[in-house]
Amino acid sequence: MARKRANDYDDKRQAILDRSAVLFSAHGYDRASMNKIAEACGVSKANLYHYYKDKEGLLFDVIRFHLKELLDVVEAADNPEAPPETRLHDLIAALLEAYRDADSQHNVQISSMRFLPKERQAELKGMERELVTTFSAAVAGVAPHLKGTKMLTPVTMSLFGMVNWHYLWFKNNGSVTRAEYADLVTRLISDGTRSVLKTPAKTAPPAKTKRTAAAE
Repeated sequence: MARKRANDYDDKRQAILDRSAVLFSAHGYDRASMNKIAEACGVSKANLYHYYKDKEGLLFDVIRFHLKELLDVVEAADNPEAPPETRLHDLIAALLEAYRDADSQHNVQISSMRFLPKERQAELKGMERELVTTFSAAVAGVAPHLKGTKMLTPVTMSLFGMVNWHYLWFKNNGSVTRAEYADLVTRLISDGTRSVLKTPAKTAPPAKTKRTAAAE
């Protein structure tokens, strides 16, 4: 007979994932052993194996649960019927808020996914693409002239660059709030894309002076 799961199984598993994320982020996935993970999680190695048979499964779930949370938050915040700039702002603000207290998970996603087998990487990258698709549609809303062009993806990924790497400098008690940073990123994308792909105005040739006229 299969062992019945305890009522707090999911809570304990989530606690293991959270503490493992901190360990992987601080010391590197490749340098973490199951012994170190069990110690960091405050459980016995035998108890850890009750939840995960190896650290690959742990790494996969750290990233998978993180991406699932991001997808759920973004889906709840997305309103394609809203004014384009409002839609983009709300998505950015939701993503920034979802990153609150998730720096370790986010760092592990960026730095350690490469340690997983290709098929598991493919599943996680598919989740990442879902996020990109949603944000790409919002970017196309504020910059419709980019829709269907080769520049839509670079602009969308530039947005993710601003948001995904903010954890390197952002402080919760700093001078800039998450809401203010969401406003800033929205403005940079909205205003900054206006001239993308547009033909620059031709510069008039300099007026001739008496000296240049005489030289001719």
